[in-house]
Amino acid sequence: MIRTRFLGTGSFAPEKVLTNLDLEKMVETSDEWIRERTGIRERHIAASGVATSDLALEASRRALSAAGVSPEALDLILVATVTPDMIFPATACVLQNKLGAKKAVAFDVSAACSGFIFALATADAFIRSGIYKNILVVGAETLSKITDWTDRNTCVLFGDGAGAAVLGPDDSGKGLMSTHLHTDGSMGDLLYMPGGGSLNPASVWSLEQRMHYIKMRGNETFKIAVRALEDVVMEAINHNGLTSSDIDVLVPHQANLRIIQATAKRLDMPMDKVVVTIHKYGNTSAASVPMALDQAVNDGRIKDGSTVLLEAFGGGLSWASALIKW
Repeated sequence: MIRTRFLGTGSFAPEKVLTNLDLEKMVETSDEWIRERTGIRERHIAASGVATSDLALEASRRALSAAGVSPEALDLILVATVTPDMIFPATACVLQNKLGAKKAVAFDVSAACSGFIFALATADAFIRSGIYKNILVVGAETLSKITDWTDRNTCVLFGDGAGAAVLGPDDSGKGLMSTHLHTDGSMGDLLYMPGGGSLNPASVWSLEQRMHYIKMRGNETFKIAVRALEDVVMEAINHNGLTSSDIDVLVPHQANLRIIQATAKRLDMPMDKVVVTIHKYGNTSAASVPMALDQAVNDGRIKDGSTVLLEAFGGGLSWASALIKW
């Protein structure tokens, strides 16, 4: 049976670091308040003129190098993002050109913080069907560009970065075991950006109303996220006939340390099996899971034969999980 196998991973974060102490000078908040409620200590911020595709390019180059795959060998490029370089063309098209991956089909996937796993499921379908062989999947964001730096409830949360994975077919029994995707559009107004689309196109009025920034009802989103993530990780485990103890490494979306801890508790999993990067990067949306995955690969926590569980929750609302035999 053909499965989708990870051939290489890569990640990248901008050089500039914005600490909680820096934020104390910008809005009414404190380092202690941010750390206690989110687990975040700092986040990386893209410089002016640096686009999402620039971060995606660096992460992609690292993933391709780790995989030993040339850009010319890519059949498909998927970029998961809510901060595209522009409305169109797709950021994946921009990345294709920058990489020189001339034969690759390229398009974006928009599923907010769940985007990387949604893109992973899309790539898996193409690989298992035999349509494409070498696929680059990227989660990349410059959330600092759509963060309201006057809103103390949201500006403390978000950062910029990119993570990438090169995927290919494998018949050894290793690879992606299953993906599980969910959406509830009735709660889309809990986490969204109202401006810039056809509903509220850019105008003097939309700018005055500050519509081009992230809006979030945090308490409600938190409660739903905890429940949804608990359900979707158990869905993946039960679907594959496993138990929680069979999971070697949990790679969660890095939105809030308390959500991560609640999921680990549901799995009865010690925190040393859980990849945590939120203290360094904050919430990087679609980039969060692939960045954490790459860190765990590089530090040796994920190794040949590891059973790895990915999970994420984001705007849409959307939530997803993926189980991998590495």
